[in-house]
Amino acid sequence: MGFFHNYEEMAAMILFGIGFTTLLLHKNMIKKIIGFSMMDSAIYLFLAAKGYIEGRTAPIVVDGVQSMEAYINPIPAGLVLTGIVVSVSVTALMLALTVRLYRRYHTLDIDEITAQVRKEEQ
Repeated sequence: MGFFHNYEEMAAMILFGIGFTTLLLHKNMIKKIIGFSMMDSAIYLFLAAKGYIEGRTAPIVVDGVQSMEAYINPIPAGLVLTGIVVSVSVTALMLALTVRLYRRYHTLDIDEITAQVRKEEQ
C-alpha cells in the first residue's frame, strides 16, 4: 500500500538515479548534460509531489473561502518554477560551452579532451 501511495516520489527517485548514473558513466558531454537535466527534473517532480495535498486546491481565494486547510502550500510550486528557470539557463550555458569545446577539440569525449589539453600543456 505504501509503495502505490507514494508513486510520484518513487518515480522521482528512479529518474534521479537514472540521471545520476548517466552523469557518472558516460564520457560524452551531451549525455552528461542530459543526465544532469534528468536529475533536475526528478528534483522538481519530487518537490511538486511533496507540495500537493489531496483534496486541496490552488491558493486562489474563490467564493470567500479563506481557511488555510482548503489550499495547498504555494512555496513548493514557486521553488519548482524558479528552479526550472535556473535549470534552463544552466543547461543553455553547458550546451554553449560544449559547442565551444567541440569547435576547439573536435570531440565530445571528456577523456580525449583531457588528453589533448595535457598534450598542449607540454
